[in-house]
Amino acid sequence: MSDEVKPGFVRVRLDLSYDGKDFSGWAKQAGGRRTVQGEIEDALRTVTRSGTTYELTVAGRTDAGVHARGQVAHVDLPSELWAEHREKLLKRLAGRLSRDVRIWSVAEAPEGFNARFSAIWRRYAYRVTDNPGGVDPLLRGHVLWHDWPLDVAAMNEASAGLVGEHDFAAYCKKRDGATTIRTLQQLSWERDPSGVITATVKADAFCHNMVRSLVGALLFVGDGHRPAEWPAKVLAAGVRDSAVHVVRPHGLTLEEVGYPADELLAARNKEARNRRSLPGLSTGCC
Repeated sequence: MSDEVKPGFVRVRLDLSYDGKDFSGWAKQAGGRRTVQGEIEDALRTVTRSGTTYELTVAGRTDAGVHARGQVAHVDLPSELWAEHREKLLKRLAGRLSRDVRIWSVAEAPEGFNARFSAIWRRYAYRVTDNPGGVDPLLRGHVLWHDWPLDVAAMNEASAGLVGEHDFAAYCKKRDGATTIRTLQQLSWERDPSGVITATVKADAFCHNMVRSLVGALLFVGDGHRPAEWPAKVLAAGVRDSAVHVVRPHGLTLEEVGYPADELLAARNKEARNRRSLPGLSTGCC
């Protein structure tokens, strides 16, 4: 599948953040629901006085209610339109966009860059507190309250058995034609002095509901309802377990997306589109 920029167009990288509370996720949807992609594309069309909607490609398609601090997207714009607006585009977008979505950088992307396929990892944070009094009112939109005491050491012990390349079918909402094989590079928990516990979850890519399902399973370990080896047993079984709950989205934030050096972008772009399988498993679509 070719990803060459069409002649007469320039690929532009956007770095952005948003509060997901009032969005129905990243991706445009039928029915007029408010989405991050739709909002930014509308703003781009307006500030460039264009009659065309130029579609964004994003590094990670977040679900409804999920936040992003370090999201990355790209858009291919006509060269003359980019030349005309590039110097003032960032400020004009700031004036047009709602305050719950901000673009921090708009720049011509290096050759071979694709916001989705060139990425080598995405890092999410899920924040939860077990404070008996609940969540700090100023953090309530970004921290889950768990009303059982949590053992962070037990959750870290259980997390270790999930790191690596696996088929995460047991922790993903299945989508036709999509593989659930992922490489989980980091899964760890840390409690800060305020009592907020943050899960850091880093992988080459994520399948639908993967982070929130993993967190749900590990909270069951942390509060003593399941033993530390249980999440890895669920993973090995390879099927959805009704005991694994998908936790609420508001505690989840996409923190950062990682890319290789510029000279490796095109190769990564191509590699990420390849079919992927584990030894002994049938190959699924990318």
